[in-house]
Amino acid sequence: MEEINLRNYAYLGDAVWELFIREKTVQMTNNAKKLHQMTTNLVKTSCQCELLHLIECELTEEEIELTRRARNLPIPVGRRNIQTEYRQATAFETLIGWWHTHDKSRLEYIFKLTAKHLEI
Repeated sequence: MEEINLRNYAYLGDAVWELFIREKTVQMTNNAKKLHQMTTNLVKTSCQCELLHLIECELTEEEIELTRRARNLPIPVGRRNIQTEYRQATAFETLIGWWHTHDKSRLEYIFKLTAKHLEI
């Protein structure tokens, strides 16, 4: 696996995940307040942590290593109170960013899997 800036994959993955969720939630309601609530519930740290656990059994050895490295990134001071969840969410976002860059078909598979789980 090439050495990469994992924070950049996480940054990209955060945006890709939020866009995926927004594309789903805009089809579910026209109410702006409900739309915002639905979206924020699905992009928050605890949800991403849950989804990482959901897909762990699907990961390849390379993806497991990427996840491990992403979980070990230094945590910003303001996030230390939810350190475990934050690390898991960062790993999830890193995978999303990685797949978006390197394997779009894998990303689509994971999107389908998570959408089914989230019932969206």
